[in-house]
Formats: sequence, C-alpha cells, structure tokens
Amino acid sequence: MINAIIEAISISLNAEFGGRYKIYREVKRQGLQEPCFFIQCLNPTNQLFLNKRYFRTNQFCIQYFSEREERKKEECYAVAERLFQCLEWLEVKEDLMMGTQMRYELVNGMLHFFVNYDMFVYKISKNSPFMEEVYSETSAKG
Repeated sequence: MINAIIEAISISLNAEFGGRYKIYREVKRQGLQEPCFFIQCLNPTNQLFLNKRYFRTNQFCIQYFSEREERKKEECYAVAERLFQCLEWLEVKEDLMMGTQMRYELVNGMLHFFVNYDMFVYKISKNSPFMEEVYSETSAKG
C-alpha cells in the first residue's frame, strides 16, 4: 500500500508542478536534476485497533531541491504552499485518502514537507471448513 501512496503522491506532484520537476523515489547520490522532489515513507506503524482491524500510520516526507541559489527560501515557501493544496487529497487505488498533520521545515536551504496518510485495514482470516450436517436423537420417558 505504501508504494501505491507514493505513486499517488507522484501523480499529484506532476499534476501540480508539471514535467519540468523531476520526482525521485529512491536515493540518488549524484546527478540530481534540480528542481526535483524526493519522496520517502518514514516509520510506518501498524497497531491493533479492534478484533481484526488495524490502524496504520504512514508519515511521508517530500523533500524539495531548488534549482536557484538566490532566493532559495522564497521559492521553498512558495512550493510548500502549493504542496498543502495538492497533497490534501489523493486518489489511491480508486479510494480517496486525506493528508493529515501537514507541516514543513527548511533545513540547509532544502524544504522537508511532512504529511500523514493514515488508514484502517481489516485482516481477512483463512476460511475454516464449516460443519456440513448434524444429526441428533432425543428420547423422553413417560
């Protein structure tokens, strides 16, 4: 499911910013084509909620690398505002998911935008065979 959410984030970023912005899903040490985004999932959790229902928290970090050296902060602030809008709702496998706990930080001139896509999942257990027929006899005195 995490890969499906990353795919939906990529589609939303491409729709908002266009093809000029490269989107990376894997760490690339050298040769980044700026401006670009890097998407990663941070510390997903899976907690038992009730019976066979589990609550999954999926926090994502979208990093933005600016192409300009001058006015880098100004550009990062503008990109962050657009990310609030385009990542609020995602279509993931024909379902809508709402982005929550959105926030961003500027670290060393690079934008780090955080958003959660949390969900409930239901585990389906293997079907055990049912009893086919039951016979019962009773007798009464009297």
